[in-house]
Amino acid sequence: MDGPAHLLSYLSNYFPILVFIGVAFAFGAGTLVLSHLLQPKLPDPEKLSPYECGSEPFSDARMPFPVRYYIIAMLFVIFDIEIVFLYPWAVAFDRIGVIGMVEMLIFIALFVVGYVYAWKKGALEWD
Repeated sequence: MDGPAHLLSYLSNYFPILVFIGVAFAFGAGTLVLSHLLQPKLPDPEKLSPYECGSEPFSDARMPFPVRYYIIAMLFVIFDIEIVFLYPWAVAFDRIGVIGMVEMLIFIALFVVGYVYAWKKGALEWD
């Protein structure tokens, strides 16, 4: 079974995936077009005004954020991902034994060291 017949047979296994991708794109494009056609078109000055937590904007919207904001965001993501690793450990706690407990204690100790380091460096201050 060589040649085009074999290739066609092989590619036919991926046809459901192609249909799924097509339906997903059609659904996304269809909902965007439908919402554009059905949306109320009543422009109002209040609706079109800039919104900033209910207060009047006091500066340009394109002003750069301080670097501290990005540092806090990265620390949050890093510590959050580390905490996610605790869940599978807790689920399999009865099967991992003492070695798993020691490994998790080392993991948590490294987490605490990183947290204390960030705290001492002032990375958690929001000034």
